[in-house]
Amino acid sequence: MSSHTAKTELKLAGKLLLDAELNCETGLHVGAGKGSLEIGGADNPVVKDAFGRPYVPGSSLRGRLRSLLEQAHGLAVPSELVYLSKRRGQDVRIHQSDRPDDEVCLLFGRSPLRLERVSGGEVSTHNASPARLTVYDAQLDLDSITPQMRENLDDELTEVKSENAIDRITSAASTRTLERVPAGARFKVRMVLDVLCEEDKALLARLAEALRLLEDDTLGGGGSRGSGRVRFSNLKLRWRGRSHYSTGAPEAELLSGADVAGLQALANDAELSGKLSE
Repeated sequence: MSSHTAKTELKLAGKLLLDAELNCETGLHVGAGKGSLEIGGADNPVVKDAFGRPYVPGSSLRGRLRSLLEQAHGLAVPSELVYLSKRRGQDVRIHQSDRPDDEVCLLFGRSPLRLERVSGGEVSTHNASPARLTVYDAQLDLDSITPQMRENLDDELTEVKSENAIDRITSAASTRTLERVPAGARFKVRMVLDVLCEEDKALLARLAEALRLLEDDTLGGGGSRGSGRVRFSNLKLRWRGRSHYSTGAPEAELLSGADVAGLQALANDAELSGKLSE
């Protein structure tokens, strides 16, 4: 964990810009919700932009990365979780603590709220901190949907997967359909990591860890039924120090054409801190 303290002065040192390609190794379903059901369409459509093109919302990708880090660091337990909202059957629980060196809270932000712990009692956050990580909506690379792929699609850009749900009492089968972006599709990912103090430089390693966890897990719905396997490639990492914004100083390219392992190696490089100058 990092050595943040409650008295650390926050002042922009620069921004790390990460661009990557998210490759679908199986069909990907990021749901649009019940409100977008169309006549004759799939029971569970994917989210689409105003032009009808599937995309991965930044909130979905960011939320999955946070969830995987919480699990990996033993933070997805009642004593570490709070209720973000409470509705019958739809409770939303996330990790939040008041520890100044909690890297998950530093990476994803921490609000000065009084929240109810899942295990009982309340937690009051005095060490409020702005989110360092911004994740943008990932747009579909239309060139990744080849003419050969289109021949086998149910729609111009998506496929419909039929699934059978079996009633445990009667053994009757009920068919449901799931709209997916097909395997082989590619999305353009951009993330920005703000470095607000010296200790924030260590957060790049947590981001790399989260990306590696996701590659061995799933994104979106239907993961336990074969959907959502993804891989990151062609990673490009650039550093824009504060002088880039104040005087137009050039950015520094730290990584190009790498995979997640390459990003993690860079994040753990003892010389990285010296490369991130204002």
